[in-house]
Amino acid sequence: MPFGHDMVHSLATVVELVNTSPSTGGDDGLADLEDLQAFVESRQVSGIGVLTPRDLGQVRMLREAFHRVFLATDQAVAVRLLNSLLADTRITPRLAEHDGHPLHMHYFAQDAVLSEHVAADCGVALAHLLVEGEWERLRTCSAPDCDRVFVDESRNRSRVYCDSRTCGNRMHVAAYRARRRA
Repeated sequence: MPFGHDMVHSLATVVELVNTSPSTGGDDGLADLEDLQAFVESRQVSGIGVLTPRDLGQVRMLREAFHRVFLATDQAVAVRLLNSLLADTRITPRLAEHDGHPLHMHYFAQDAVLSEHVAADCGVALAHLLVEGEWERLRTCSAPDCDRVFVDESRNRSRVYCDSRTCGNRMHVAAYRARRRA
């Protein structure tokens, strides 16, 4: 996918955010403010002040809204869900250059709280993906015991596992063992 740094970063951020949800098969990765702070730091979310319990609640709701976009049954449903999410977000596009990153776009308002910041940047990245006709790149892992989401960045849109080193390897080993038993 020939997308710029900011879009690739925002897509990775939305994937990581959704995968913190217990509904993707694991523990709640945003169980408390410390988890939220770790997420903000790992995703290099800039311009965020002191985090509050309200931020945590808002980001958890946003996470579930983004998850529904990934689970959409078709592009029209994804568009409706994403439009609803974006309608509640103040979007103010501007060019930014910070933290050693090249010139890129930010879409959140200057005084945005964390949930607006993430909703704007990640929502616009997902919107660009849909506009480019790449809705089918939003995937859920095909491993039977994994519900994590990912964006298929492979050239031929053939990726089926959230991580080739964990789910992919586990499923390939299981298939090999099944063939050996047959």
